[in-house]
Amino acid sequence: MPVHVEEHIWITLSDGCRLGARLWLPENAARVKVPAVLEYIPYRKRDGTRARDDPMHGYFAEHGYAAIRVDMRGSGESDGHLADEYLKQEQDDALEVIAWIAKQPWCTGAVGMQGKSWGGFNALQIAARRPPALKAIITTFFTDNRYTDDIHYMGGCLLNDNLWWGSIMLAYQSRPLDPLIVGAGWREQWLERLEKLPFFPALWLSHQRYDDYWKHGSVCEDFSAIQCPVLAIGGWTDSYTNAVPRLLAGLKVPRLGIIGPWGHLYPHDGAPGPAIGYLQEALRWWDQWLKGRDTGIMEEPMLRAYVEDPVAPDGTRSFTPGRWVGERIWPSADITAQRFYLGADRTLRERRDASAVLTVRSPQSHGKAAGEWMGVGCPGEHPTDQRLDDGGALVFDTPSLGAEISVLGAPVLHLRVAADAPVAQLAVRLCDIAPDERVTRVSYQVLNLTHRDSHEHPTELVAGRYYDVAVTLNACGHRFLPGHRIRLCIGSAYWPIIWPAPYAATLSIRAGESALDLPVREGSEQTIAFEPPVHGPRTPITIVDPGSVQRFTMQDHVSGETTYITEGVGGVFGEGILRFDAVDVEIAHGMKRELVIRDDDPLSARYVLTQSYEMGREGWRTLVNTRALMHADRANFYLSGTLTARLNGEVVAERKWDVAIARDLI
Repeated sequence: MPVHVEEHIWITLSDGCRLGARLWLPENAARVKVPAVLEYIPYRKRDGTRARDDPMHGYFAEHGYAAIRVDMRGSGESDGHLADEYLKQEQDDALEVIAWIAKQPWCTGAVGMQGKSWGGFNALQIAARRPPALKAIITTFFTDNRYTDDIHYMGGCLLNDNLWWGSIMLAYQSRPLDPLIVGAGWREQWLERLEKLPFFPALWLSHQRYDDYWKHGSVCEDFSAIQCPVLAIGGWTDSYTNAVPRLLAGLKVPRLGIIGPWGHLYPHDGAPGPAIGYLQEALRWWDQWLKGRDTGIMEEPMLRAYVEDPVAPDGTRSFTPGRWVGERIWPSADITAQRFYLGADRTLRERRDASAVLTVRSPQSHGKAAGEWMGVGCPGEHPTDQRLDDGGALVFDTPSLGAEISVLGAPVLHLRVAADAPVAQLAVRLCDIAPDERVTRVSYQVLNLTHRDSHEHPTELVAGRYYDVAVTLNACGHRFLPGHRIRLCIGSAYWPIIWPAPYAATLSIRAGESALDLPVREGSEQTIAFEPPVHGPRTPITIVDPGSVQRFTMQDHVSGETTYITEGVGGVFGEGILRFDAVDVEIAHGMKRELVIRDDDPLSARYVLTQSYEMGREGWRTLVNTRALMHADRANFYLSGTLTARLNGEVVAERKWDVAIARDLI
């Protein structure tokens, strides 16, 4: 079906704020009303997500939907100020946008909402507000709990990606409004945004436990608030996967889940592959709930998941072997816990052994082989051979397997553990040992032991006292094949994924009293298949420079420092310098991260992050440079930052931040 694209339209809210949007309409929508699909995010419709938007929303329009991509208040060319993530104002605006869409002459009044990452979060949050016109959502790479499974904290530990994402937000929110859309007032509005810009990483670091700040927007607080059908999608390489099975278990509305092998990409662009026909699957979902057609999608298993076969522990991977399986309901009766006890001889065994105490005090650089917290389809991001870290951990192995063990779900480690410090960390890895002895990480989890009972009310550890702790590892789907071995690794640090505890603690583990429960799947096989990926019309892009990306670790044997460096030149993920030809906008985003620590001193940790974001066209060139630094002592975190904005080479704005934030048992 032919499609008409409106490059820019204004949606005026009740308070006078105008939100900018792009609209894809079937050409016959003037005669035949159609349902609408909304995507609502702060990443600039015109030149931020354009490459992704056109082939996706254009496809929906080709198949009889109005597709509308809206920039949130304070982003892109939209009016106003974006003060933080997931504010009530963001939701309130969305309610008005949905009502506006439903009243348009081309709309039937039925609206669906989809989104990935931020858009996956707010699709759920807005569904919980129950706007009458919202009939169904698709949420992709999302979480139901903003504290436990977002980019700021993990297991009560501070993620180093908090500074990474906060710095990216500084650059993103410093981008100028396009004069071709806004007109003569663009510069004043840009300077006002720069003046109001918050120091995002410090904002999030000021909430170190699960308080009301994080509960807001965490739909796990009340699953019953969501009353429309939900399709939830995750990927094993992504960091937003645990919420898919939780959502399936917690919701009562019609719901389906899909978990593939992918990183943080829509599944039709999924990497590592195999990618799937996500757009066709989405169309089945929209036709079912927005057009009232029985497409058969609700006859699919509640969860369709990709169970991965063993792979080599290489940092770069384009494809993961495996097979799709289906679970009719979730939780599944076909998945049961198989228990392995931690033996005093450092084995994993199915029978309990006599109790014995084993200790571990990992070097602070333990975690060199961790890869990135979030996979995005970028070179070098996957965990590498875990033997690099195993020497700094307690390691427990099964004998060589005589039969396949297939797991699907979240492994749980039950530990009886003590520490010699009031604050201590636990890092747990589940690994697959191949016959050639290479070790691939299958799942992992970290835990701040002061959060052992509650993320809302952490308490200090009493030195030497043993605690019973349950550690739920990240959900996974994996086949341990005959001839392979299962390895469990326990460490007391995990750098550079998390910021270290204030003490270099020694952990004591009671083997024989500790056990690992694996979610073993023994269900019958059924054929699960997806159509191959398709795309709508792509936006024209010129690659000005192909860009590059580096990831490496260095160890200085004089100073004792280990340095982890990642650098993207031209594009943060190596995508290069791009020009969007239709709007004549060129973009170059570069970033370098340097994380340094000494093995014997957690207080030696420091993090420096520099980036540049250049965009514009002839006669309108803007450049934003940022630098963020972080270190800590036992009492405080110290964050500082600078931002400089230039227009055609001239400095037009500068910002500086210098913040000390008290450590709260982290």
